[in-house]
Amino acid sequence: MSTLSIPVSVPSPYDDSEQLRKAFEGWGTNEGLIIAILAHRSAAQRRQIRDAYAQAYGEDILKALEKELTRHFEKAVLLWMLDPPERDAVLANEALKKWSSGNRALIEISVTRTSDEMFAVRRAYHARFKRSLEEDVAVHTSGDFRKLLVPLVSSYRYEGLEVNASLAKSEAKMLHEKINDKDYGNEEIIRILTTRSKAQLLATFNDYNNEFGHPINKDLKADPKDDFLFALRSIIRCIICPEKYFEKVIRLAINKMGTDEYALTRVITTRAEVNMKQIKEIYYKRNSVPLERAIKKDTTGDYEDFLLALIGEDA
Repeated sequence: MSTLSIPVSVPSPYDDSEQLRKAFEGWGTNEGLIIAILAHRSAAQRRQIRDAYAQAYGEDILKALEKELTRHFEKAVLLWMLDPPERDAVLANEALKKWSSGNRALIEISVTRTSDEMFAVRRAYHARFKRSLEEDVAVHTSGDFRKLLVPLVSSYRYEGLEVNASLAKSEAKMLHEKINDKDYGNEEIIRILTTRSKAQLLATFNDYNNEFGHPINKDLKADPKDDFLFALRSIIRCIICPEKYFEKVIRLAINKMGTDEYALTRVITTRAEVNMKQIKEIYYKRNSVPLERAIKKDTTGDYEDFLLALIGEDA
């Protein structure tokens, strides 16, 4: 469920555009007004503001925001203002450029979005970067990663709830055999993880646990520092419970020396309208600290205020 708080009476997009224009004028930017408006509008309403602003002032509001804002606050607001498919396309492109830390973003986008949403991401990527996402993944990766990620980003999974029980059992055994042989890049492992429906995969993972006495991810921790094994575990965590996955991303982003603003911004801007309420609940259960308190401890200024507003806790 969303944590986005939208007023009962929302001004017209033209009125919002006028107020935002005023926030940009004068000697200093009125960041509080920007947050008060943009952090309390839905994706459709933000799109209407972009259209109204362009009509009224002949400029893309993203360009205006880019000129007025700075650092992590700027990044968060610009991502928030993008339509979800375009935002995911931008994040996927950034992930490929900063591969050491970016593979997590590419995987979570590919796995936690529905097939239709991921199709829209590929279209947005093509429109924005004049290349296909699959092409760029192939160019920027190699070996087992290329074998895994190209089909992952191009997959169109069946979304139904039907499960083939016998297939789940046989593929659980197949996965165990290949993992036991340390053949992690085997084409059968990749085929199963990148093409099966999520319902079918959940049945397979349950059978794996029942048959072999422990979760599949336990067998994929043979080398905790291995990036490919980390990628496989991330895919599986995203399939089993995306909310727990995203809670862990946030926890790792703020519970260490130096905040990982890239990860924190990515998760909050992409999940605030989707399942941030559940992520917050899991965070509290896992850490005995409300997420808003953790964010206040690790962030400052307008960036902090904006993130708090998105998770339903205005400063």
